[in-house]
Amino acid sequence: MKPKRIVTIQDISCVGKCSLTVALPIISAMGVETAIIPTAVLSTHTMFKNFTFCDLTSEIDKITSHWKAEGIEFDGIYTGYLGSFEQLDLMKKLFADFGNGKLVLVDPCMADNGTLYPGFTKEFAIAMASLCSKADIITPNITEACFMLGEKCPNPIDNYDENYIFGLLERLSALGAKKIILKGIAYKKNLCGVIGYDCQTKQRLEYFHELLPVKFHGTGDIFASVAFGALVIGKSLETAIQLAADFTVDSIKRTIAYTNHNNYGVDFESAIPSLILATSESSD
Repeated sequence: MKPKRIVTIQDISCVGKCSLTVALPIISAMGVETAIIPTAVLSTHTMFKNFTFCDLTSEIDKITSHWKAEGIEFDGIYTGYLGSFEQLDLMKKLFADFGNGKLVLVDPCMADNGTLYPGFTKEFAIAMASLCSKADIITPNITEACFMLGEKCPNPIDNYDENYIFGLLERLSALGAKKIILKGIAYKKNLCGVIGYDCQTKQRLEYFHELLPVKFHGTGDIFASVAFGALVIGKSLETAIQLAADFTVDSIKRTIAYTNHNNYGVDFESAIPSLILATSESSD
């Protein structure tokens, strides 16, 4: 069978494991041909000081126009970190040109821990919600979900119960995406989880794992990349969530096992063989 081909649109951090430097190797390892559109090039990810930044917005339309002229097609589209209103509009055009009948996943990377990332505004969050309306699947965390809905985040960010999360999923479903994967759920003591939600059938599924006392840059990108890769090759939403969560946790555990681990990101590379095995052994 001919391999699937997808395109993912995100920035490149030359040092630091996030965005395209995790999406490309992970999705490729899952047997999916992975094309890219880099939205910007950074010398390092943004946890470093004094990083350089080169905006590539002006190249996006040139790239996609060439692809259209060549008749290139994709089985799926996955957007990650997008840095401007113009890039959001370009993604809508890309969805229209290449996404008809294909799997489209939007990871609205713009906020965490109750606050927006530097450079983003509430107005941008509402514009991101408009992009999410055109997706098959969205993968926000709770902070991103709240900003897209124009709501206040829980304070502290983990101060909520199960009913709040279920209500949040209902309100998110009104944005228009077909399915939601809500990340970073913490209403079960000492556990962290993910909830998948089918906006048409209203079916929910939960997957929880142990709460690890660390946070690393790029783990949300890793989760979204595995989930998208799994869905593209025909796995169910439940299996995709399990594979993504297990791989992310495994990568974190491998990292903290090193006495002198750094903030460059997690050791997902050494966990890739386990991901390949788990993907092949999953039942659907």
